[in-house]
Amino acid sequence: MKIVSWNVNGLRAIARKGFRESAALLDADILLVQETKMQESQLEEEHYLREMGYTLHMHSALRKGYSGVAAYIRVPVDSIRLGIGISDYDAEGRVIRIDKGEVTLFNIYFPNGGSGEERLAYKMRFYEDLLLEFRSLRESGRKVIITGDFNVAHNEIDLKNPKSNETTSGFLPIEREWFTRLLAAGFRDVFRDRNSDTEIYTWWDQRFKARDRNVGWRIDYFVVSDNALDIVTDTGIHNEYFGSDHCPISLVIAEGEKDGL
Repeated sequence: MKIVSWNVNGLRAIARKGFRESAALLDADILLVQETKMQESQLEEEHYLREMGYTLHMHSALRKGYSGVAAYIRVPVDSIRLGIGISDYDAEGRVIRIDKGEVTLFNIYFPNGGSGEERLAYKMRFYEDLLLEFRSLRESGRKVIITGDFNVAHNEIDLKNPKSNETTSGFLPIEREWFTRLLAAGFRDVFRDRNSDTEIYTWWDQRFKARDRNVGWRIDYFVVSDNALDIVTDTGIHNEYFGSDHCPISLVIAEGEKDGL
């Protein structure tokens, strides 16, 4: 089963930039998108991808034109949950949870902490509350897959200019330390595990045409609980796709009775 995650930086905007064609080429069983920036009432036929067999599930922010996540699904799943039951976070449309067999899959648009101390504090609360949820699920025996825009580059290899960004949200010590604790809690950054020395990015600042010079950050991840590593068969970063300031990433997991898939 192929899972693709992509921060589309506006679903309406990317629909005008070849999203349908990109989705067809990516050929995901589950396509997860972040930063949809729209309400369900604004959806048009072109946004649904029905012709590819997908069913669309959206969790939008209350504030129009902001945040939001969505899941395009064309395989059977057991349940889909919009939000995590914490109103402060659910109002911003940041989480979709999908359960399929023994696997719990999260599509998350983690907050950006760059607009001041209040938003950084909100981001860190979000991080901590989600970490509790991830740990609880893993300890209960669930195979947990977390994907989306984490809004943090974990190590220096994960961004082009680490030294000049040491005081920038997304590379602050407190944010990076949270990611370290996530891994210490029994989770793995599967792309970095398999590509320890690869300098590749998933986001580029559009204000400075950074993508033309490949001055980017790797802030989009698949993080997998250690008890699910045996079902991971492939992972990738697809920087050949355009239309957003992020590129898509993918994870392929084996299907079989023992995995409940």
